[in-house]
Amino acid sequence: MLKSLVPNLLTLSNLACGLLGILAILKGDFLTAAYLCGGSLIFDFMDGFAARALGVHSELGKQLDSLADMVSFGVVPGFLLFKLFGLAEFGAEPIPDFLKYLGLLVPLFSALRLAKFNIDERQSDYFIGMPTPANALFIFAVALTAVHSGNESLKAILLHPVLLTGLSIGTSILLVAELPLMSLKAKNVKWADNKGRIILLAIILLLVVTLRLRAALFIIPLYLILSLIFKPTSK
Repeated sequence: MLKSLVPNLLTLSNLACGLLGILAILKGDFLTAAYLCGGSLIFDFMDGFAARALGVHSELGKQLDSLADMVSFGVVPGFLLFKLFGLAEFGAEPIPDFLKYLGLLVPLFSALRLAKFNIDERQSDYFIGMPTPANALFIFAVALTAVHSGNESLKAILLHPVLLTGLSIGTSILLVAELPLMSLKAKNVKWADNKGRIILLAIILLLVVTLRLRAALFIIPLYLILSLIFKPTSK
């Protein structure tokens, strides 16, 4: 009985990181929020690993996992976009106040994506639509690069209201798009079955070494492109 609590406690830790991330964003502390998002990712991986290792899968755990992901990878990036619109610049003119609410599309479409995932039996070997953790990481990459890069030209581009509008709408669409994307979970060690994953991880490593923080801006576009090249198929 006690071992069945372990995955749920890890899931609740994911949720706790998400809640603390919201508070950090409201204070304008994007870096702390990013670390907390990383914590959510770790706990999100560990709860599934623990459930498999202990053999304690449950419907409660499945539903709790989706609720935690909704906050950590849906609400958190939505609030982050809302705050980024507050930093947006468009020459000397203030941007229309309603634009910042476009960021809240991400939580709405994240909820739809997670609900679809729970009832879609196709997504055991690959994903249909952008996974919410990957979407959250990409939005954080844009935010941290804009705020901490020190490059004023790049900051002006990333905080332009047109780009933020496109980011809000585009990522929301990707969450629910009927687009098959690679899963990073390998079921064997055969090159033919894993070449897309291996190439993706190798290029990510190269980008991180050469570009450091800015590498995160290219990882999700790279993931989408390689998923189209090495189009996953159900078996």
